[in-house]
Amino acid sequence: MREERVRVQGRAGAVVDAAGAAPEGGRSVDAGTLRRRKRTARQLARSAASRKLTQGIVCTLVGGACWGFSGTCASFLFENYGVQTPWLVCVRQVVSGLLFLAYALVADRARLVRLLRTPRDLAQVLVFALGGLLFNQFAYLAAVNATNSGTATVLQCLQLVLIMGYSCITARRAPRRREVAGLALALFGTYLIATGGNPSTLALPMDGLVFGLCAAVGGALLSILPAKVLPTYGSPIVTGLGMLAAGLIATVFVRPWTYAVGFDALGWGALFVLVVVGSFLAYLLYMQGVSDLGSMRASLLGTIEPISATVTSALLLGIVFAPTDLAGFAAIIAMIFLVV
Repeated sequence: MREERVRVQGRAGAVVDAAGAAPEGGRSVDAGTLRRRKRTARQLARSAASRKLTQGIVCTLVGGACWGFSGTCASFLFENYGVQTPWLVCVRQVVSGLLFLAYALVADRARLVRLLRTPRDLAQVLVFALGGLLFNQFAYLAAVNATNSGTATVLQCLQLVLIMGYSCITARRAPRRREVAGLALALFGTYLIATGGNPSTLALPMDGLVFGLCAAVGGALLSILPAKVLPTYGSPIVTGLGMLAAGLIATVFVRPWTYAVGFDALGWGALFVLVVVGSFLAYLLYMQGVSDLGSMRASLLGTIEPISATVTSALLLGIVFAPTDLAGFAAIIAMIFLVV
């Protein structure tokens, strides 16, 4: 039976096929051509989704690995060049902040200018810089200096427990079962790392434990303090301006130019990896992963950070971890999968 078509003259003068096919040059498209076009469109959409998924996985894994490796570079500088924590905090914050702002000037200048012209939002960024970035970076690097990058990075992951508690309080709800299980694993893992399984001894230096827990508090503040300005201005701008502000404020008190730093080529290379790769590049890659995969999946893949720090510390620095340390690391990493 011959298919009946009703053709209507559109406002722009184009002919529209009532059967659902958009004609080309005034000619209607047959059903077979329409099906082929739809099939091709679906294939292209699946291909694009697959590329986005692959890109997100790669970016998140590489970004997390860079973060973990930066801790190993910090350990290397502490042990071989006698670098002081305040000096390293200042240099890392200032240089990373300048790199982020240079990126923002090229990629998102309008929003950067708008933030600089909004005093109220600038004040929030300043609170984020002091209470989050500066506090977290100082505590984390101090923990690395007192222990090692693997232990410090794993202890910093306890921030997820604090974020979970904050979320429960603000949402006025009780913790879920998996969150309670995650909290138990976190406490158990911290106990194993701190005592080696013997409650009468402290296997971890007291200052390392304190700084590691402070790094966890600072890490939680990194997520909580900028919550109102991040959606408006974006992560690179808020983080870059916050890093630069934190670094400049710390510079006033620390005066890094008074420190004697004798780097050779290897030392400068380690500093480059720490600042450029472990701060700037790692954050950009990870945030691209969050954009492609969503925060939940990216957070799960981001657990490669403590694994990277532990493995690179063992391979490059020759650090030997006790079985109780590894068991504690495993418990805290398992906590991450339960909480996020």
